[in-house]
This record gives sequence, C-alpha cells and structure tokens, in this order.
Amino acid sequence: MAHAEAIIPNARQLKLQLKVAERRGKLRALMLVAPLFLFVFISFVIPIVLMLKNAIYDPDISNNLPQTTALLADWDGKELPSEAVYAALAGDFRGSEQAKTSALIGKRMNYEIAGIRSKVITSARKAKVLSAPPYKDQIIAIDPIWSDIDTWTAIKRAGSPITSFYLLNTLDLESKPDGTIGAVDPGRAVYRDILKRTIGISLTVTLLTLILGFPVAYVLANTPARIANILMIFVLLPFWTSLLVRTTAWFVILQDNGPINDLLLGTGLVNHPLPLIFSRFGTIVAMTHIQLPFTLLPIYSLMKTIPPSYMRAARSLGGGPVYSFTRVYLPQTLPGIGAGCLLTFILCLGYYITPALVGGPSDQMVSGIIAEAINRENNWGKACALGTVLLTATLVLYFVYNRLVGIDKVKLG
Repeated sequence: MAHAEAIIPNARQLKLQLKVAERRGKLRALMLVAPLFLFVFISFVIPIVLMLKNAIYDPDISNNLPQTTALLADWDGKELPSEAVYAALAGDFRGSEQAKTSALIGKRMNYEIAGIRSKVITSARKAKVLSAPPYKDQIIAIDPIWSDIDTWTAIKRAGSPITSFYLLNTLDLESKPDGTIGAVDPGRAVYRDILKRTIGISLTVTLLTLILGFPVAYVLANTPARIANILMIFVLLPFWTSLLVRTTAWFVILQDNGPINDLLLGTGLVNHPLPLIFSRFGTIVAMTHIQLPFTLLPIYSLMKTIPPSYMRAARSLGGGPVYSFTRVYLPQTLPGIGAGCLLTFILCLGYYITPALVGGPSDQMVSGIIAEAINRENNWGKACALGTVLLTATLVLYFVYNRLVGIDKVKLG
C-alpha cells in the first residue's frame, strides 16, 4: 500500500516535468520562428495593409478644407452653395496658405476635374486677402470655376476621407453627381484596356511556358540521373543571371540589326528586318524565357513522385500509350501544372522591367502604370488602387487553384 502511494506522486511529478519540457520546447521553437515571422510581418504584411489603406483613404480635402466640407455635407447640390459656404472656403484658403497646403488641395481636385489644379492654387492665394463679406461674389470674381456646381460637387465628393474614387477610377468607373456609379467618358477609359492587356499577356506567357515546359519536365523525370542532372543545368541557367541582364540580352537579340534579323536577311527569308523589338512579340518571348523554369520545376518535382509502374500497369491492362498517358499519368500531374501555372501567372502580373525595355507603348502593363503614378504623378491613391486590383486577382486565382486541387484529390482518392 505504501509502495503504491509512493508511485502516484512520482507519476504526477513526471507529468508535470513533461509539461514543463513541452512548454520549453514550444518556446524554443517560437523563438526560432520569431525572426522570420517578424521579417515577413514588417516587409510583407504591413506594406499590404498600408496599400489597402491608401487605396480607400485620402484626407487631403477634409484636412485642408474642414469648414467647407462640413457645411457641404447638408448641401443638396441643386443650386450654388450659400454665402456661409463661400465664407468657409475663404477661411480654409487662408489656413491652407499659411500651412502651405494649397497644392495638395489643387492636386486632389485635379483628379476629379482635369486642369483645375492651377486655378485652385491661384484662388487660394488671392482669397487670403479677403476679409469682409460678401465672399460669394468675390470668390466667383477670382475664378468662374466657383460658380460651377460641378466644382462644388467634386469638393463634396472628395470631402470624405474614406473614398472609392481610386478603386472606381482603376476600373474606368466614377461616381455620378446623383450618387450612382457609371462608366467614365470613352476618351478617359484606359485602365480596363491595361488590365485586359496585362491579363492577356500573362495568360499567353503561362500557356507557352506550360507547352514548352511540360515535355522537358517529363524527359527530366524519366531520364537517368546522370543525363537529367546535365539537362537540369540548362533549365536552371536563367536563375544564374539577373532579370535585367536576361532582358537586356533579348533586347540585343531582337533588335533590327540583331542576330535573328541578320540571319533572316542573310538567308533571304525576309527582305527587311522584322519588328521583333518594341512589340508584343518581344515582350512575350522575353517573359516566356524568364518564366519557363517557374512553370517547369513544380511539374518536374511532382512527376518525380509518380512511380513508373503506374504506366506499365496501364499498358499491361490493355491501355494504349495515349490513353494510358491521358487517363493515368496526366491527372496525377495536375497539381504540379496548377502550381507552376499559378506561380508564373502571378509573377507575370507584376512584370515591369521586361515590358519597359522590349515592349512598345501599347504593351505596357499595370506595373508600368503603377510606377508612373508613383514617380511622375505622385498619385499614391491610384498606385495603391491598381495594386489592390492585382492583389485581388491573385487571391481569386489562388482560391480557384485550391478548389481545383481539392476536387482533383477527391477524384484521385
């Protein structure tokens, strides 16, 4: 009896020591993972959150015209605002001149009404000397834009810090004066074409890398290791040079006096150089060369896990080469095909250097427009909205891929 009572405390003590040891192990694992988690959070999560925020948040008008936007909240938009609104505008202009923020107001208003920036800045500079009513007539006398209801409608629309303006703009949509959402004028509709072009080029490159990469992956997976290792060197060769160097090489190869045109002219196949550079052809060729390993390697890694006995069993049961390949081998490679194509397509969506160097003006993709919005226009709202559209497309593709892979697993199971 005494021996049994001594065993029970020892068992409890062992359990307690085991829990302490497990807790210490988890803490050590957490400490090992913490630097990587912190790096990903700082370099990936925070920028994405800030991008999403800037796509819908713009306080330039509400911060610099606070009195005006507050009074315009109750304005019906049918007639010009009251004298009180004009007086508030004069006061806000005086404050913006003191704070040196008139350019911000003009820049934001210029997104709503093209060409109004200089007029807003001039009006703010002249309005700071107004000290006695009536302000309405004096401000209208400074510039006729203040007698236009559309100007006040734009101020009211931009007065809310939370705005859908940039996201709508990237889809060639706009908020109408009556509050509805409709398409912009055909002369201003450019972003849908750019998005279609980006998706079209990305799909074309993805398809070409699949057509070129699948047979190579099959050969690598079913070739003796000695030969496969040599072939793999040529597959990985693009990874050993930078993206800029590879693109520059294609720039040299595809130009009018480059090797390809020289060969075609020398053999008499053409009478004049073909327009290979600064064209859609050059963009697709260069991107396909760069992206080929990204499609090939996931397919190859999956093919290596497929036992050769499956095909031999299918052939022994009477299946022909084509039938056995399409019904037995190919379905097992679909997860690898999906992963490789998804990776290539997502990377193609963000291409900037290659279209800029070897593509023409009509071949620029969304990333080029984002760079222009940041570097030239200083329009972070538009840049973040375009980035949000690409992020949404990526998430949708990832969701579709997961669904398809899940369905394939169920079928294979």
